[in-house]
Amino acid sequence: MRRLFWFGAGIAAGVALTRKINETTRKATPAGMAEQLGGAMRELAGAVGSFGADVRAGMTEREQELEQVVRADDDTVRFRRIEAADGDARRARRAGR
Repeated sequence: MRRLFWFGAGIAAGVALTRKINETTRKATPAGMAEQLGGAMRELAGAVGSFGADVRAGMTEREQELEQVVRADDDTVRFRRIEAADGDARRARRAGR
């Protein structure tokens, strides 16, 4: 009875080991490597797409916040024109060459 148990355990271990070896050798073939590379690329593309969607959502949210701030400050912000003296205008033109 004990011999039969160990015989069955040996057969089960042999089958499991054979399957694992076959799976590993299949992954080492060019087709197996291409399959793994394809899976990795799909995963990377999904991550990049998710990141882009998060960035767009954050950008939209920030844009709305800034629009609210601009609308709220619209009554208080006044721009005035600063007149430059003749000498200042010439210096500004020379500096901009």
